[in-house]
Amino acid sequence: MADLLTLENATNLLMLCFLQAVLGFDNLLYISIESQRAPVAQQKAVRMWGIIIAVALRVVLLFAMIELIDLLAEPFFVFDWTGVIEGGVNFATIVFVLGGIFIMYTAVKEIAHMLSMDHLGHDVQGKSGKSATQVVLLIVLMNLIFSFDSVLSALAITDVFPVLATAILLSGLAMLLLADGVTRFLEKNRMYEVLGLFILLIVGVVLLGEAGPAAAHAMHDDSLQIMVFGQDIVPMSKSTFYFSVIVLFAVEIIQSGYSRKLNAERAARQKYS
Repeated sequence: MADLLTLENATNLLMLCFLQAVLGFDNLLYISIESQRAPVAQQKAVRMWGIIIAVALRVVLLFAMIELIDLLAEPFFVFDWTGVIEGGVNFATIVFVLGGIFIMYTAVKEIAHMLSMDHLGHDVQGKSGKSATQVVLLIVLMNLIFSFDSVLSALAITDVFPVLATAILLSGLAMLLLADGVTRFLEKNRMYEVLGLFILLIVGVVLLGEAGPAAAHAMHDDSLQIMVFGQDIVPMSKSTFYFSVIVLFAVEIIQSGYSRKLNAERAARQKYS
């Protein structure tokens, strides 16, 4: 126990907590949006149990990856269609591709639903498209997909299991404390729910990009980098992703303010006309 109480482990824990906070934003956004698909009376419980089960499974995933890191890194298939598609595929590649496609599908489906619904008030009060169990399972599944990237990043900092597990538990506690607040904000400001869905769409693209170098990074072999039509599939940097999110929020805030100003001017003209 005394071996764990070192300055190095304390520093690594702080770095891991910061990493989990940065990488957990899109996860929290997904949880807040997806939980609203459950029956209204059960949404809070769905968020709580979804996060608790997902965090517990994330610790299990962490332990499994520490034990099986070499096995998971080994590519089980290599594309060799020169000029069309080349590169290696390992377990991480499959996780990122399937997760990215599913998140993009979910975002597009929800955006299409918002565009097609006739009565906004009915939609707000009658959200019961999925059962609570279905939503919890989806939250757990997507949390594990999101966590795969963060666990790989965390293992690059330290391989001390208690330190890694503590960081995961603290990030889970933070999500439990913040999830209800984020959901209430989205419910009161529904235009930001649309914005959140577009951010999830970008997250899906980010995950697809992570699939490109997954096998190459794991095996430290650049020849396993996935290339399509001679172009490397490269991940979007976190700084670019968060810059895109900031720009989207800025555009939404400016547009909302401008719309309110136009509506006020129209109301004033009608009043005095």
